[in-house]
Amino acid sequence: MALGGIDIGTTGCKMTVYEEDGTYLSTFSSAYPFSRSAGIHFFDAGIIIEAVVDVLQKAILEIPTLHAIGISSFGEAFVLLDQEDQILYPTLLNTDPRGIGEVEDFVRSCKKERICAITGASPHSMFSVAKILWVKKHEPQIWARVRKLLLIEDFVVYKLTGVRQVDYALASRTQLFDINQLDWSSELLEILGIPKEIFSKPVAPGTCAGILYPKIAKRIGCEGTIKVVTCCHDQIAAAIGAGVLHPGCAVDGAGTHECITPVFTQLKCKEIMYQCNLAFVPFVGRQYVTYGFLFTGCALTKWFIDTLGGHAAKRALEQGKSVFQVLEEEAGEEPSGLLVLPHFDGAATPYMDENSRGAFVGMSVGTREADLYQAVMEGIVYEMRLNMEKMREAGIEIQELHATGGGANSKKWLQMKADILNVPVKTFENHEAGAIGCIILIGKALGVYDTLEQGIERLVIPKQTFVPNKEKHEAYQTYYERYKRLYKAVRPLSSK
Repeated sequence: MALGGIDIGTTGCKMTVYEEDGTYLSTFSSAYPFSRSAGIHFFDAGIIIEAVVDVLQKAILEIPTLHAIGISSFGEAFVLLDQEDQILYPTLLNTDPRGIGEVEDFVRSCKKERICAITGASPHSMFSVAKILWVKKHEPQIWARVRKLLLIEDFVVYKLTGVRQVDYALASRTQLFDINQLDWSSELLEILGIPKEIFSKPVAPGTCAGILYPKIAKRIGCEGTIKVVTCCHDQIAAAIGAGVLHPGCAVDGAGTHECITPVFTQLKCKEIMYQCNLAFVPFVGRQYVTYGFLFTGCALTKWFIDTLGGHAAKRALEQGKSVFQVLEEEAGEEPSGLLVLPHFDGAATPYMDENSRGAFVGMSVGTREADLYQAVMEGIVYEMRLNMEKMREAGIEIQELHATGGGANSKKWLQMKADILNVPVKTFENHEAGAIGCIILIGKALGVYDTLEQGIERLVIPKQTFVPNKEKHEAYQTYYERYKRLYKAVRPLSSK
């Protein structure tokens, strides 16, 4: 039985297909553009459906036995539909600045303490509610026509099946969802004047929505029926697909963004979570996860290559290697001695400061390309250590990291993470944890696997463990102590 996990990203969607026994079959993708200019970040949600249909069509041509698909997506962004299901307004990404002023209105109306208690998150403009209030205030004619408000996951599921349902974790990224009752907050919606009926039905991750519309099945060339499953927020999918189901363990997703996602049940101090912008996100089995993240993970290493790695690129071409490989081979075995504040696209947790900017500190005329590149990798890990320490203060202990994403291909970076963070870092045969997580949820929804653990046992195959080096950890400690002061030192100089 072939099962396909579809991950909807900001620049494209990708579908990975496996047999139920864990045999990899194929991957299909389709890219689409989004607009980013003068600080305005948005896209046309209609192109997402066309991209999903495109990958389905490619998959059916190669794998006609495809039995079911599951949908996961990035968070916060939403689609507004009218009575005829026509898209009313461009979809605003979480980084779009529209809504910053509305956060203040939100807090005045609902009080920060109450918002935190209901939604499990400190108010911020990245959440859907800020953009919803912006549209409501600045586009009243558009808002008057809204009949459905869907996040990307439930938008795709609705367009494929006609069923409106959204998983708990993704729903929580609106900051209008009650994480205690696992339902939309009637209290907040009433205060803000937002009708509850425009939202989709909240469901547990891995809930079957139904079968693919016959008209879409015909369009993609499918002669049978394909079941469609609502999976989850992409970070939840990555956790499940990396075998992270219980407290003490966390997934380290090293993609465009860097994100550490640990599982927990109880805390000793919720206030620290709210102070550090660490949200409570519903997970499986009445557990929670939180997201400690950085906007520039692998995006920053790519920026370095594209902007400052010209000489290394020439050497790579001469040696028949990748630029990343050349720079890692030339980097030192000891700490670089440099500090990089990786806020090149603003600061995420614990600061959530969109106006913070990046910085290189400590350079000399002897500094090489490889030294700078190493320092970039170190800066990203230092920022993640800062997040982990805040989590520990709140009561979340991380004893092991499971590495996923493109960054998990770098052995040097993985060993660096183990040394700086002082926890073992595990890798797996397949770095596409999000797709694997979707497959496991689909299998559980259809009864292929009795439990999520059984699915993990079949599909999540350990590869290598990077163990912390005590001497290296102590060497990095000196620079980490300096790094903790870097944000406060640089921030006044980057003030707008």
